[in-house]
Amino acid sequence: MRRPASAAPTVRRRSPSTVLAVIVGVLLAGLIGTWAAPIASAHSRVVSTDPADGASVQTGPQQVTITFNEPIQESFAVLTVVGPDNHYWQDGKPTVSGPRLSVALRELGPAGTYTLNYRVTSADGHPVEGKRTFELATAGNGTPGPAADATSGGGDDGPPLWPFIVVAVVVLVGGLGVVLWLTRRPTRRSS
Repeated sequence: MRRPASAAPTVRRRSPSTVLAVIVGVLLAGLIGTWAAPIASAHSRVVSTDPADGASVQTGPQQVTITFNEPIQESFAVLTVVGPDNHYWQDGKPTVSGPRLSVALRELGPAGTYTLNYRVTSADGHPVEGKRTFELATAGNGTPGPAADATSGGGDDGPPLWPFIVVAVVVLVGGLGVVLWLTRRPTRRSS
């Protein structure tokens, strides 16, 4: 027997196990993607300092240098050196040469920890800041610069968290969209 032309097509429903398998598959793909993806490190990062971070030196260096993993922008580069007396010890403005940021130093004074505070703009335009230290073992005869304010320096926080949050939201929303699309009910046409 033939079906009348006005009869609605047969609706094929997906079984609950198929829907569950799709949901689990999407979640696993998202989870594996977040674990397997390398950390996005598009920003400049410090590779070395001269003097080395945490090093102890007998006499004060003539300059300090921070070397990054890629060339940095010359605009807005900052490098200050604050001594244990909370005074600035850099002499002049910092210079940028490719991946290196340097500043000349005055003859250092008191023995103790000297902190290099830096802020640069990486090649992709994002600001990067942090600090490094070295120890002067033997006091020098230098005269300090002006007193440093309490807000100098920054933290070396690493890559920002927001890109990972955006990726997680996109994966979850995309997975939910796929599940809803696969579980939708076809509409019946009426004549």
